[in-house]
Amino acid sequence: MNEVLVWLNDPQNWTGTRSTPGIGDQVAAHLAYTAVALLIAGGIAFPLGLVLGHTGRASWLVSVANGLRSLPTVGLLILLYVMVSPLVSGRGDAVYLVPTEIALVVLALPAILANTYAGVRNVSPAVRDAAFGMGMTGRQVLFRVELPNALPLVFSGVRSAALQVIATATIAAYVGLDGLGRYVYDGLASRQFGEMAGGAVLVAVLALLVDLLLALVQRVTVSRGVSGRFSRRAAGGDGRTARITELAAADPDDLSPAAGDPAATDPVPVPEGSGGRSTG
Repeated sequence: MNEVLVWLNDPQNWTGTRSTPGIGDQVAAHLAYTAVALLIAGGIAFPLGLVLGHTGRASWLVSVANGLRSLPTVGLLILLYVMVSPLVSGRGDAVYLVPTEIALVVLALPAILANTYAGVRNVSPAVRDAAFGMGMTGRQVLFRVELPNALPLVFSGVRSAALQVIATATIAAYVGLDGLGRYVYDGLASRQFGEMAGGAVLVAVLALLVDLLLALVQRVTVSRGVSGRFSRRAAGGDGRTARITELAAADPDDLSPAAGDPAATDPVPVPEGSGGRSTG
């Protein structure tokens, strides 16, 4: 632990040198790999999940995508490098970047696709039928009814994919790219365990911060009616409801029609000449 603190508190590790980027630059590179992979995976999996969930057809594609989770990412990276490198050789870092991004996209696809599909399919059939009964078209039902109700699960898939990609983007250093994985692999090779553990700590902190940011975006984006976050007035009722609740807690008998109404407790007057007797 002391070695990790010493390494993290070394100013040279943060500013970097002429040959070695600092921690800030490595974090930026790590986030760039993650953002590109998530954008590509989301561009493929999100619309596909909406269509499959709305139509209920070709659900086997979701099962196939879930099967991609079992692929070893490092092995897939090496295979892609062997296949792609002859096609992009001589183009700078592209020979390493393209296989890395493909491997990260394959890792992010299952979570986004499966959660989007499940979110749309889990919308209550009664809600869907009511929307069709109001005259909405299939497209309107998808984007005005199903998608808003599916957003919590959609965001869950995106957050899960982001955490997996951030944790796995360290493999970029395995083929010579930058990123926080540089500290992990270099520290292991040089037996500088403080550097290796410090890199792992930075990856974990970065994953937590990104997940917190996505959670805040989810809180702003998802409707309060779907997420269950209502205003205090809606949750507690108006003043009359609160007064009845208070009376019921104090004495159930106070909820009788006469409770709180002095006129209801007065004796009923008997008109003169009616043949009755006055109770007063």
